[in-house]
Amino acid sequence: MPLWEIYHPQAMFQDVSTKAALVKDIVSMYTSIGLPAFYVVTQFKPLAMDDYWQGEDRVADGSQEKRHFVRFVITHIAVRLPDQDEVYRKVTSKIDAIISPYMKENVDWEYHVAETERRLWKVNGMVPPQHESEQEKVWAKENRAVPYDGAYP
Repeated sequence: MPLWEIYHPQAMFQDVSTKAALVKDIVSMYTSIGLPAFYVVTQFKPLAMDDYWQGEDRVADGSQEKRHFVRFVITHIAVRLPDQDEVYRKVTSKIDAIISPYMKENVDWEYHVAETERRLWKVNGMVPPQHESEQEKVWAKENRAVPYDGAYP
């Protein structure tokens, strides 16, 4: 399951259409490799100006002195990347292409991707099917978790 947590100033991502467009781009990244769309969870986490600091400075008002700052925390569980620089560059390039169109001139942004151990992940109490398996294809087609043999060890 990819989980995208987007920490942002309250003044950003106020309209649903902008959020929906960004979410669509995020989901497309994962469905393009066969993951079910419902695996992808995106959470927008607006923060009040007094709650958003970078270093010792408040950064959320968007002025030249206090630029907006958006922090993306991305967690991958369903698929772990091979420990290869070229694969990491390819994935981060895709993430850059998703995020950058939504960032304005007065916005600084940062992200990191963490990979969580898949064996510690369950959906509705089930062990999710292996990536690219026939059962995962069922989950993708149904866009929901569907019981299967071995789901409840």
